[in-house]
Amino acid sequence: MLAATAALSATPALAAPRFQPSWESLAAGYKVPEWFRDAKLGIWSHWGPQCVPEFGDWYGRQMYQQGNKVYEHHLKTYGHPADFGFMQFIPRWKAERWAPEDLMKKYVAAGAKYFMSMANHHDNLDMFNSRHHAWNTMRVGPGRDIVGTWAKIARAHGLRFGVSNHAAHAWHWWQTAYGYDAEGPRRGQRYDAFNLTKAGGQGQWWQGLDPQALYTGRNMVIPDGIDSIKAANAWHAAHDGEWIETPPPNNPGFVKNWLDRQNDLVDRYRPDLVYFDNYGLPLGQAGLDAAARYYNRHGGDVVVTGKKLSPLQRRAIVEDVERGFSDRLRPEPWQTDTCIGDWHYSRPLYERGGYKSGRDVIQRLIDVVSKNGCLLLSIPQRGDGSIDDKEEKVLADMAGWIAVNGEAIYGSRPWRVFGEGPTKLVEGMQNEGRAKPFEAADIRFTTKAGALYALPMAWPEGSLKIESLSGAPGEVRRVTLLGGTDPLPFRREAGGLVVELPQRRPAFTPVLKIEGPGLV
Repeated sequence: MLAATAALSATPALAAPRFQPSWESLAAGYKVPEWFRDAKLGIWSHWGPQCVPEFGDWYGRQMYQQGNKVYEHHLKTYGHPADFGFMQFIPRWKAERWAPEDLMKKYVAAGAKYFMSMANHHDNLDMFNSRHHAWNTMRVGPGRDIVGTWAKIARAHGLRFGVSNHAAHAWHWWQTAYGYDAEGPRRGQRYDAFNLTKAGGQGQWWQGLDPQALYTGRNMVIPDGIDSIKAANAWHAAHDGEWIETPPPNNPGFVKNWLDRQNDLVDRYRPDLVYFDNYGLPLGQAGLDAAARYYNRHGGDVVVTGKKLSPLQRRAIVEDVERGFSDRLRPEPWQTDTCIGDWHYSRPLYERGGYKSGRDVIQRLIDVVSKNGCLLLSIPQRGDGSIDDKEEKVLADMAGWIAVNGEAIYGSRPWRVFGEGPTKLVEGMQNEGRAKPFEAADIRFTTKAGALYALPMAWPEGSLKIESLSGAPGEVRRVTLLGGTDPLPFRREAGGLVVELPQRRPAFTPVLKIEGPGLV
């Protein structure tokens, strides 16, 4: 029995190295698996200690930037960041109301076919039983294996499982924690990261841990003597910035540690998908090494994502478009990721009713799927692990639409054109807030099992005209409304296919199933 147990828990042997750690080799050997193309919708738990203050995204970095609204909130609520630094949130992250089984049931009902757990953020805390990083949630914070718990529950519900790794940015993201106030009564006094040492933890909750391993060390520290907030921000913009993909120039240990942690993550939990929060792959050669090893271990039947890819890179990994759009039908499968609110939970956003609605999410899903993509949606959790009543409403509304219209989404493939309509989307990331609302005349198309599906973004007033079917080949013999009963009256004329819709509305946007020879 002991031998059998040992065999089951042993790390599987690496497959023959089909993939080499180069873009050319990855591109030559990789094909996006069909399971990902079929899945269409994933739910993401983008959750960690930055959710404890409930004040939105990038709290850990911005709490150290004097003049920033996050800094001001932190000062009033918790005290000066020289006294109460980010790491003091970690023991407050207890996850006492986290009910992953109940949440997963809601996510499945809302239509998720894959689930992603954040494994670490730019704050550099591993949310799994990490062999190579002592700052992990088995030792501090919740005292639980967050990733492992999600993995077990997601798979028990039949979902594919993914992990997101954001820690490649920690080395520059954390440099604000080594800074100081440029103005005011505590001007020039360094924040907590600058002075914390392992020896200083004697008798503290973090005894035996080195804070420099969390904050990554003084890779790019603002010099003494800067005496205005404007000048301090200018220094960070010039020397640190907000998004650096290269390795730290004088800290090779950071890169090695990142790679060891990433390999440990995929060995332990065997995810079907790895999301890298990077342009291309993380940290130069280290990212290529990680991707090739991951592909070889799983025979290529997995997904790695990256952002802002070149044509060669799009054949090697799946492109992710963060909080943005594609303006075209893409030949390669891709993904967009977005959130109904801030990436980390925001109480002010909740209070002012700032979430995307269930209808907003479904419209995004329809648009993405029609263009050969998948949608990864974050539902922010509070620090205690729960979600709020407005998030529950979003999930319930999604579930209602999916129950009626999921046939047109899952397992579908694009049509000859992605759609039609007056609303023009701008290609790119981080631009969804500038997009105009969709209209009923904005129609998207999918196909499955010989049928064409037309998905208007809203219910039209009166009949629906589908202009893309005016001169398209094929014969329309039958049109039905998903969730309806009888075939719908229609006529095909020079301007398109005109369909008379019923008064009954089974979901908040309609889906028409159009059948006939030669349409698909």
